[in-house]
Amino acid sequence: MSGACAFTSCTQIQSGCACVSQASRPLLVAERMPLRLRLVNLNKEFPMSDKDPLAQEFVQFAIECGVLRFGEFKTKAGRMSPYFFNAGLFDDGAKLGRLAGFYAQRLLASGIEFDMVFGPAYKGIPLGAAVAIELARLGRNVPFAYNRKEAKDHGEGGTLVGAPLKGRVLIIDDVMSAGTAARESIAIIQAAGATPHAVCIALDRQEMATENGQDVPYSAVQYVREQLGLKVCAIAKLGDLMQYLDQSTGSTQDAQRVLAYRQRYGVEER
Repeated sequence: MSGACAFTSCTQIQSGCACVSQASRPLLVAERMPLRLRLVNLNKEFPMSDKDPLAQEFVQFAIECGVLRFGEFKTKAGRMSPYFFNAGLFDDGAKLGRLAGFYAQRLLASGIEFDMVFGPAYKGIPLGAAVAIELARLGRNVPFAYNRKEAKDHGEGGTLVGAPLKGRVLIIDDVMSAGTAARESIAIIQAAGATPHAVCIALDRQEMATENGQDVPYSAVQYVREQLGLKVCAIAKLGDLMQYLDQSTGSTQDAQRVLAYRQRYGVEER
């Protein structure tokens, strides 16, 4: 498969700004339909699974931390997204520790087997370290390693730090935007003679990726799973966020916008 997919790394657009134009108009039209009716219609196209307590708790936690925000955000693909997930705002020890707990619980429940944890530079480094610590606390102690973006020419040298890469390697990251980071991690792991086996992320946006500037009928997660051959698990998905908003008082407008965005850019689970 050629080309790279891209759809995250958002820039917030202030309300009333002139650049919020035709890209956001379909959302305004879609909002006129009653939310409950739109949920019924959406479920026919994108069936929702039963409520996931861990995912619901994580969504609430992310909102409380300001990591998950609502408004108008421009994505790399040029879309106007009604929400933005910024894992960099898990920015103190308590938040990072609790985040690691969500990762560890999801991993252990997934049944994915792995021999070590790898945190790709840069956001994956603290995430991978925190997850390795939490897994050890839960009785699953595994080696941990990460990479540098720039090779070191003194001391231990090279780009890899931590335990030697070997066996089935689990990659920890925040979101998956284009599959680019996954491909880079795969190359690093394979070059070391280990096996890239799985990826665990915080949020699966469940939306179409883009290739050569065009929407494609699969997400970055589906690309990594189906084309690169890695297992993928996420703490929460866009569908979980929609369920949370549907049950939350005072979130009707946000829910309508997310639903409209899902109808326009969502991908079917497969």
